[in-house]
Amino acid sequence: MHVNVKLFAAARQYCGCDDVTIELDEDATVRDLRASLAADYPALDAIIPASMIAINHDYAADDRKIDTNAELALIPPVSGG
Repeated sequence: MHVNVKLFAAARQYCGCDDVTIELDEDATVRDLRASLAADYPALDAIIPASMIAINHDYAADDRKIDTNAELALIPPVSGG
């Protein structure tokens, strides 16, 4: 299945775009999404482990299954003062 992943903050800067499309198996989990993002977009590799994945506006654990029509987002850690 093809899924669209919205990018925020540093993820957007590293990729130079607002979203990316990833090919996943039908039974893919958030863990699979993380692996595919790192493989397809090496610039994201350093921030993916500390980033949150949201599915339909809710943070998702790595073992959560991704539905075909889910709205996905990669939300990197933020810092500031």
